[in-house]
Amino acid sequence: QVQLVESGGGSVQPGGSLRLSCAASGSIFSNNVMAWYRQAPGKERELVADMTSGGTTNFADSVKGRFSISRDNAKNMVYLQMNSLKPEDTAVYYCKVRWSSWGRAFDYWGQGTQVTVSS
Repeated sequence: QVQLVESGGGSVQPGGSLRLSCAASGSIFSNNVMAWYRQAPGKERELVADMTSGGTTNFADSVKGRFSISRDNAKNMVYLQMNSLKPEDTAVYYCKVRWSSWGRAFDYWGQGTQVTVSS
């Protein structure tokens, strides 16, 4: 059983910063991708950033230069540092871990944490 628990969400003014954390537990394949997604009201869930266990990162164009992602492989943790936040960053942020084994993909999601950017 794999569980992901996000924390660190909240309300912040435009231009502010927040750091999200995600703790993964259970039987997790070591060669994996940990990612952050977000879903705003009335919109589809979208990828924000991801990072492989080897350190390769990928960011949505809308957050490049403002957000950074990091992880602690020993602790199965992934972090999202969000700077220069904008109202359009308001969404529920979800953590996901994914790996492939024997030709099958395994995806696990957290429950989400709300981020609200408003003055």
